[in-house]
Amino acid sequence: MPDLRAAVFLDRDGTIIQEEDYLADPEGVVLVSGAVEALARLRRAGLALVVVTNQSGIARGLYTLDQYRAVARRLDELLEARGVRPDATYFCPHHPDFTGPCSCRKPDTGMYREAARDLGLDLARSFFVGDRIKDILPAREFGGRGVLVRTGYGVREEVDLPRDMEAVDGLPEAASWILERVENRRRESP
Repeated sequence: MPDLRAAVFLDRDGTIIQEEDYLADPEGVVLVSGAVEALARLRRAGLALVVVTNQSGIARGLYTLDQYRAVARRLDELLEARGVRPDATYFCPHHPDFTGPCSCRKPDTGMYREAARDLGLDLARSFFVGDRIKDILPAREFGGRGVLVRTGYGVREEVDLPRDMEAVDGLPEAASWILERVENRRRESP
């Protein structure tokens, strides 16, 4: 059986793009500072890049599935033009108050498990990055590492950050933190 790849699971809003509550317009997609360079560094290190995003605005009726797809397409276009399109994007359109419970809404692990199956990923060696604690808590379930970014909602969320999780200023700093750990793993491997 071939070796499974490690991944960086990235929240979208507030992590890769600027936080905009219930973003429905592709023109509102604005990359956070340093996002492209950070993603390129992670890609060069051989890590899969997987976007995982809760999109409860669909369940709430604030935007349609087509509007979500237009925003996702715009992000892919911006990143692809710079050579760092994600390996895949997974989204949860649910909210328990509107659609009942599901297994995909973060911090649940359905999207991560699906990505691991689809892409051949090693969840235990993966990293989980986001601006909310619920974005990074799945790291505990799988034995991975969670990194909170202080962009988006991160500054507010940091006060409740579990001790076994890391907080950094933004995606460029998260990439540096991750790459340091990847390099340490390589040095420690026989």
